Amino acid sequence: MQYSAFTQINKTNVSQLEQIWFYPVIGRAELAFSPLIVGNVMYVAGKGNRVVVALDAATGKEIWTHPTEGTTNGRGYTYWESKDGSDRRIIFSANDRLQEVDAGTGASIKSFGNDGFVDLRVGLGRDPNSIRRIQSRSPGQVFENLIIQGSLTGEGYDDPPGWLRAYDVLSGKLVWTFHTIPLPGEYGYDTWPPDAYKFTGGTNTWSNFSIDEKRGIAYFPIGSPTNDFYGGRRKGANLYGDSILALDARTGKRLWHYQVVHHDLWDLDLCTEPMLLTVRHQGKMVDIVAVATKSGLLFVFNRVTGESLWPIEERPAGKSDVPGEEAWPTQPFPTVLPPISRQTLSEKDVNPYLDPAEAERVRNVIRASRYEGPYTPMSLNQDQISFPGEYGGTDWGANAGDPTTGMVYVRAENTPVMHRLVERAPQSGLSRGTPEQRGRLFWTRFCESCHGAGESGVNSLKNPPPERVRRLVRGGNGPMPAVGPMDLDEQGMTWLLAYIANPAAGAGATVTDPGLAMPAGNPGPLPNGEAHRYYLGPTKGGRFGTTKGLDGLPAISPPWSELVAYDLNEGIVKWRVPLGVVPELAAKGITNTGSYHPDRNGLAVTAGGLVFMGTLGDATLRAFDKDKGRMLWEKKMDSNPEGLPSIYEVGGREYVAFFLHTNGEPGLAGPGKPEAQGYYVFALPKNK
Repeated sequence: MQYSAFTQINKTNVSQLEQIWFYPVIGRAELAFSPLIVGNVMYVAGKGNRVVVALDAATGKEIWTHPTEGTTNGRGYTYWESKDGSDRRIIFSANDRLQEVDAGTGASIKSFGNDGFVDLRVGLGRDPNSIRRIQSRSPGQVFENLIIQGSLTGEGYDDPPGWLRAYDVLSGKLVWTFHTIPLPGEYGYDTWPPDAYKFTGGTNTWSNFSIDEKRGIAYFPIGSPTNDFYGGRRKGANLYGDSILALDARTGKRLWHYQVVHHDLWDLDLCTEPMLLTVRHQGKMVDIVAVATKSGLLFVFNRVTGESLWPIEERPAGKSDVPGEEAWPTQPFPTVLPPISRQTLSEKDVNPYLDPAEAERVRNVIRASRYEGPYTPMSLNQDQISFPGEYGGTDWGANAGDPTTGMVYVRAENTPVMHRLVERAPQSGLSRGTPEQRGRLFWTRFCESCHGAGESGVNSLKNPPPERVRRLVRGGNGPMPAVGPMDLDEQGMTWLLAYIANPAAGAGATVTDPGLAMPAGNPGPLPNGEAHRYYLGPTKGGRFGTTKGLDGLPAISPPWSELVAYDLNEGIVKWRVPLGVVPELAAKGITNTGSYHPDRNGLAVTAGGLVFMGTLGDATLRAFDKDKGRMLWEKKMDSNPEGLPSIYEVGGREYVAFFLHTNGEPGLAGPGKPEAQGYYVFALPKNK
């Protein structure tokens, strides 16, 4: 729930918070970590995300460390203990293997799985050796003697399915599996082409999920099927993609589901943790589950029956003009609950702080692009605008629920994104050009839409090691989809690495160059009877199209990020405030804009009347009055807050912990100081 019942830190004294201790994390680490506190011990990820660390939660002093082979879950760990407390375990994954250590000593528990490991690549109906990655950055959930796991499948055409699985905590034995891409005879099989489970991937829970412990029901937010932006080989509604799915936590049996996006073509994963609350509805107390979406919508269901508390309408959606694609004709919209984020975009929404020439350029981009509302399909011959889009609405960690009031607090992003699809890239039989020029072609086809065009786009990567690039391209990372050998073979990979190492040498090579754009030989037939494969390619409107102007500001009017408070007893928004600032504008006295970077971090609400949150765009920690939305505390940091705040108490003193990350990306406040990466813990002065 991201809720704390502690009240020592409250509205009256939060302004007095001071840093008590800091634990550094050295080296580049793919972390948005949420510290796990059990008793007076804090468990965190250490150096390079390759060490499990136990700290004294009051002082930050190391108790033990456990090195791992490969990176661990980047968003946290899970904990289990026996009824008598004699057996206590920290559970995590590394190198796609589930494993456990003794919570008291850090020693590996060899009786778990096969000599201490459970291979998560096994049991997915695919050759385990073909699975490039499956371990989620999120740690799963413990329920009774089960550790229940989602997965991070990747977003490529040939990635594995995101089946949900539960393992015995003691033995590591697989207890149940739920097929999110149904097998023959299972409910939902007819919403896919025949045998889609054999070749389609994704449809996974890569973020956190929630469990009603009293009823033994687990609520999973399910992501989109692959490929995220073209569904020609997965025609149909595609259950259980983009659904809230309620399962019996002990058996994996389906209890109910609701699909919030049919046949997803926009990467609109359900990835925000479902909130379990009790609210007053039509004069009765009702146990509910609230589901926030990237589409910027909030759905609320009866937790037991799956019935919506308020009507939901199926409204017409756009028709695809991409060969082989069949966009679903309607999409669901709540009719009472106000949207989390903005739902429309027009020329009137151009950022008023852009200079006149840039503002006119943005208006021209909007005029020239395809935009028909939130579910506008992609095109081949025209830029398309997604709004809210895959970086809009809500994302991982983006809400917190208050079980005492029926309130849900949501981080909202107003972030349009521009796309254009291109046919699958040719393989390595290119007729001429240097390795760097040929590599630039693959950069244009696979990388440019996210990282930027040409030399400036490559330079934004800050000279990464070739093996790291290879691993990320093949395995993907977060919003970055994996690219398999069917679409980028090893020769092509070599050329791509050459271009990344020396982008200046690839200058002059374009996708319109006949010698580079055409393969010397046939790139080979597509599997599974496919006629086409399409990927995101470069847009005429720029890297993010209307998301950023040339002067570094967002192209649309603010606010770009907001904190929104919903009262689910009434189905209303109680308050809404901008979340964060843009430092360049704040220096001019313009502070009502919100941060302009799509955050992937979260918030926590407390019984002390507070909402804690950190923002990346301005590298600031904040606390808000949960009743009014007023900011009561802020702390500018030397790096970017990521993950969820952890609120705990040791020895009668309440603490608030944050993780800060130094890995900057284009558009962030900057990479931060390397020595600033780590865990920051705050408390009131002892005399308070």
